[in-house]
Amino acid sequence: MINVIPKPVDAICSDDNLTIAAGCAIFADAEFVFARDFLIQKLSAAMAKPPVTANASKAYILLQKVGGYADEEYSLTAKDGKVCIKASSEKGILWGVQTFRQLLGCDAACGADSLTMPCVTIADKPRFNWRGMMLDCSRHFFDKSTIKRMLDMMSVFKMNVFHWHLTDDQGWRIEIKKYPLLTEIGSKRSKSGINGWKRTDHDNTPHEGFYSQQDIKEIVSYADKLGIMIVPEIDMPAHFAAAFAAYPWLACREIKTEVPWYFGGAYPLSIGRKDWNRSACVGKETTFKFIYDVIDEVSELFPAPYFHIGGDEVPTEEWVKCPHCQKAIKDNNLKGEKELHSFFINKVNEYVKSKGKRLIGWNEVLHGKILDRSVVVQYWTPQKDSNVKTHIASGGDVILSKHQSFYFDMCYAQYPLKNTYSFEPKKLGISADGESRVLGVEGELWTEFIADVDKLDVNTYPRMQAAAEVGWTNKEGRDFDDFLQRWEYNKKLLDAMGILYAEDAVSMPKGLVKRAKDVKMWFDIDQQFEVLRTKQLRKAHGKD
Repeated sequence: MINVIPKPVDAICSDDNLTIAAGCAIFADAEFVFARDFLIQKLSAAMAKPPVTANASKAYILLQKVGGYADEEYSLTAKDGKVCIKASSEKGILWGVQTFRQLLGCDAACGADSLTMPCVTIADKPRFNWRGMMLDCSRHFFDKSTIKRMLDMMSVFKMNVFHWHLTDDQGWRIEIKKYPLLTEIGSKRSKSGINGWKRTDHDNTPHEGFYSQQDIKEIVSYADKLGIMIVPEIDMPAHFAAAFAAYPWLACREIKTEVPWYFGGAYPLSIGRKDWNRSACVGKETTFKFIYDVIDEVSELFPAPYFHIGGDEVPTEEWVKCPHCQKAIKDNNLKGEKELHSFFINKVNEYVKSKGKRLIGWNEVLHGKILDRSVVVQYWTPQKDSNVKTHIASGGDVILSKHQSFYFDMCYAQYPLKNTYSFEPKKLGISADGESRVLGVEGELWTEFIADVDKLDVNTYPRMQAAAEVGWTNKEGRDFDDFLQRWEYNKKLLDAMGILYAEDAVSMPKGLVKRAKDVKMWFDIDQQFEVLRTKQLRKAHGKD
């Protein structure tokens, strides 16, 4: 069996094995030096002697540049005592190396004299160009080492987009030199909500953190070497409370506020507050000046040709009463606040395009009906959105993040692993013809109730692996039971990296009554129970 995730498009496995000895010779064409050094690093950690470089005629492992392959396409042959990986691009050769790494199982070895793998012939390329993971670092801040660790795992499984959610109501996490109060004030809150959406509890522990521009550059460079593009998200015009705390003049009502500690849910309702999620004033040019200045600095840090602004869950109550917003509606012949929302998105889109980038927004940006079709729409809502069909039919592009399949912050009792693995675009009403407008798929990890690495791990793995296979492998090539066998083999890789993945009884819960109780537990009482259950199962299985 070829124990690789995601499953290769075309693979033939013989009954023979190939042995790689410690100190083996490696050759790489000049363009593939990073991939060579990356592989040498992994083999050096696993084997008694590190590999050596050699010319092509003397090498046992060859990384070769050949023409005719698509950007992420590669081939791998392991037979006759040699491994040959071919591609036209650095990314293609890296994906071939990651496949070789899994086949060889080198991450679980230490000081080995040799490692064995099956003799195989693989021809492989992805189904979708966008295979993403989003991490929300606003609700809870995660340090650079945690970000890099996630990037490492994404690269192993050939995921190529890291969507970095950097700002929201509960924290502004990126340094903007022109507006220092965004991090001096906006990156700090007095405490955090705990125990679920339906509770008003908090932990009384201050929470803060942000990434300097130098941190951002370091992580972007790290990701790029691993074949991963980082797309920033700077939320606007809603989810803007951290910015309001720093600069109240960005709002329609200029009132002094603090960075919220609650994540919506029951608390604001319990005190009669309905306006905790306010929108920026889109009728004042000073608001656009601020946004353009932020876009300028962020665009310099992220070379990706995309810029995400969220654009979702936009309340319009203040716009109704704001003279500036009402004047903008009148001056631009708009039909009310929904079109004012689209007007804002379109105006920001034009500025983002001037930076050589495409704007991305969650599918609520379509509500105003006048959205520029160059905007990429990220489709997340649990309910089907007919506006997305219209967007696709008129030439718009989409990224698919269906809530029931790709919202990894939710408990497994509500959204088991198979929900992710069985996803197909048609489940969102997208036809075979419409699939040509689908850039790809993306898993979302919101962190309202994910405050530490253990919970981050349990919620992410093995969902990341399932999402990776959905993005890479055609439906015809996928089978859940087959995936689970390969996942069992790959667990040793995660064990070696110290990752607390969800045990099978957690990620694939059985019994509707038990699942219903667990869902109630998650929403009403304790979001940590799956972590505790995973640790108990690992201990019972002798893993800890």
